Amino acid sequence: MGLLLRSLSMLVILVWFFRLPVLRAQSIIAPSARSAHDLDVLLQDYAYRAFGRHPKTGTPFDGKVPSNLTGINISAMRLRSGSLYRKGVPMYKEFVIPMGVSEKPYVERLVLVYQNLGNWSMRYYTVPGYTHLTPVLGLLAYSASNLSATLLPELNITATRTPILIKFPDVQSAPNGAVAKCAWFDLKGLVNINNLASVNTCSTIQQGHFSIVVESIAPSPAPISPTPSGPPVVEGKKNSSKVGIVVGSVLGGLVLLALLAFLVLWAQKYKNRKKMQQMERAADVGEALHMTMVGNTKAPAATVTRTQPVLESEYAP
Repeated sequence: MGLLLRSLSMLVILVWFFRLPVLRAQSIIAPSARSAHDLDVLLQDYAYRAFGRHPKTGTPFDGKVPSNLTGINISAMRLRSGSLYRKGVPMYKEFVIPMGVSEKPYVERLVLVYQNLGNWSMRYYTVPGYTHLTPVLGLLAYSASNLSATLLPELNITATRTPILIKFPDVQSAPNGAVAKCAWFDLKGLVNINNLASVNTCSTIQQGHFSIVVESIAPSPAPISPTPSGPPVVEGKKNSSKVGIVVGSVLGGLVLLALLAFLVLWAQKYKNRKKMQQMERAADVGEALHMTMVGNTKAPAATVTRTQPVLESEYAP
């Protein structure tokens, strides 16, 4: 019985859990992740070309992109790994890089490639349901052992003390009632939506691409054509149905919890009742005492008499 109750309780909890709306950090796959990676490869090549014959460590060098990518700005800065970790970079374009930034795998020198995708941002980094309020900015790290190399893999840089800040200078105004968010596009094609660190500022502990976004406002309904293809969709009813589903899920969960509490109390009472019955049966099975009358009262009496007295002379020879 106890095993059945525990199984039923676990089933109720699982059903209630899966009925509730899922509240997780928003993480979705960028639809153009592959083409975005190809763009990174191309921009790394053109950024390295900006160094020329005598690159100076710690100095940003602005590069030029192909004519078919006009509107994208790139830059490259070579740094010593130890210097980056001990001192950071007070300001590299829009990025504030603190002390304690390390890379894996370790290299003696590395290059930080900066990207400002400008009007190409929506082409390569779209977020379903969101609109960009700023251009997409990128910060990627590569090895500096060969400044003429291409197709280099990215290094994994991590801020171990305080986060890297991205201060966006020009941010479009968000619509009334909308809340601006930070969008971080990592190197695996995932988009993570987080709160702003401060006004027009995002933060990160890893490299990638960044933008300030806001949830898109639903477009106005199109005019009804003379031969509509289907019934119009009423947004108010959709929202009401969503609210109803959430409320119903919560109420259903509360009912299931109440039922679970009732089952636990019933099981406890059943267990106590069974225990009392076992104690009563054990008492009934014990050996009964013989009763005898002493005057007008019944009293227990032993069934075995004491040893009869024997004269000492009986033992004499």
